[in-house]
Amino acid sequence: MPTTVDTSSTPPVTAAPAGHPAGRSRTRRQLRWAVPLLLVAVAFVAYALPPYLTLDPSRSRLPVPEDYPQYYPLLVAHIVFGSVALLAGCFQVWPWFRRRYPAAHRWMGRAYFFGGVFPAGIAILGVAPFSSTGFVSQVGNTMLAVLWLATSVAGYRMARQRRFVEHRRWMIRSFALTTSIVVNRAWVVLFIVLLLPHVDTTYGGDQEAMIRAAAGASVWMSWVVNLLVAEWWLERGDARRRARRTGRAAGHRQDAA
Repeated sequence: MPTTVDTSSTPPVTAAPAGHPAGRSRTRRQLRWAVPLLLVAVAFVAYALPPYLTLDPSRSRLPVPEDYPQYYPLLVAHIVFGSVALLAGCFQVWPWFRRRYPAAHRWMGRAYFFGGVFPAGIAILGVAPFSSTGFVSQVGNTMLAVLWLATSVAGYRMARQRRFVEHRRWMIRSFALTTSIVVNRAWVVLFIVLLLPHVDTTYGGDQEAMIRAAAGASVWMSWVVNLLVAEWWLERGDARRRARRTGRAAGHRQDAA
């Protein structure tokens, strides 16, 4: 899925070549977030995936309902395909990789969608309604799956139509939802720390109820906050482009005068 700028909908922008000082500076800035992002993704997959590759339900980190035999196969499918989406997505949102290896970007984009998001999103729709942490988590995970599929399908359609500006925007939203599973762990820890002093009062000593509340809140926060950050990132980039266009237009007017 190429993300080349669609010159039919945006004015042409001349990028500095890779060897140019401006190009090297841009590449270094991207490395500051691209490399840590990839390392976090690899570490997360290395932690989360191995128990499910054994296909042994007893090693599942989530409770497996005995009365729903499809739950564990769907959970394994979601985790395996979700791992593909997470790792491939790190390269897809890296501008340097997209420009330097356009063919690899296209093939990895297909892997992200057909071997990652699409099967993982379908699988989670069969798992989310049976979350062991309660109704709030069930609704939150179901909404996450629906939006994950919707943003990814929209991004894929934009690429097929060669509307690459819109494609890039939708895929950034899609990847923001992909990474929600990673930040979810941080939100869980934060909410447990915040709620633990209130176990005896708010939850009547029921620690399981407190954990369900923390898990439910973390599900929603993980993808809602990620989407808000993605929208802020996109609007920030749009504002910069508008400022550059305004500056160029002002310069042309001055030259004409």
